[in-house]
Amino acid sequence: MKKLALAFVLLSAVVTGQTKKVITSDVNWWGYKVAKTESSSHYGDLKVKNGTVQMRNNQVAGGTFVLDMNSINATDLTGEYQQKLNGHLKNGDFFEVDKYPTAVFKITNVKKSGNAAFPYAVTGTLNAKGKSNAVTFPAKIAVKNGVVTFASDKFAIDRQKWDIAYQSSMKDVVIKDDIDLQINFTAK
Repeated sequence: MKKLALAFVLLSAVVTGQTKKVITSDVNWWGYKVAKTESSSHYGDLKVKNGTVQMRNNQVAGGTFVLDMNSINATDLTGEYQQKLNGHLKNGDFFEVDKYPTAVFKITNVKKSGNAAFPYAVTGTLNAKGKSNAVTFPAKIAVKNGVVTFASDKFAIDRQKWDIAYQSSMKDVVIKDDIDLQINFTAK
């Protein structure tokens, strides 16, 4: 009888779902500047303050990730230029971190995509600077021994949808609206 009760409890946890905590994460970003004479980009990272993943039937069914916007960091630069760009990204021209210190991404749907390299389409809502918009991107997801590994392909979001509306004051220089992101995490 005890074995049957234990089997029922374990089966209920698998079917009804469980929550796993994000233990490692990488969020990488790329921004692009286009000029008449040349184009360039900056890239860097952003820290996940905390995150959880909801599981159902041993599959990712949802999740919530709080991003620490104060941690935004340009890793393609060093020294004074890195500090200037980091300050610029944190001020009102871009992410306004004094007013909006976090952004939140909530996974609302995960489904098979048919893409062999990134077989899942992950859809969620990104709330940044008080604005929420849907985002969908390709990802690889594996669950083994109770550990979830997640890796997205590089995907673009339009920064204008979140009022990240900085326009360069330099003549003939355009900051592209698309910001590329790539997300990796482990949860258990």
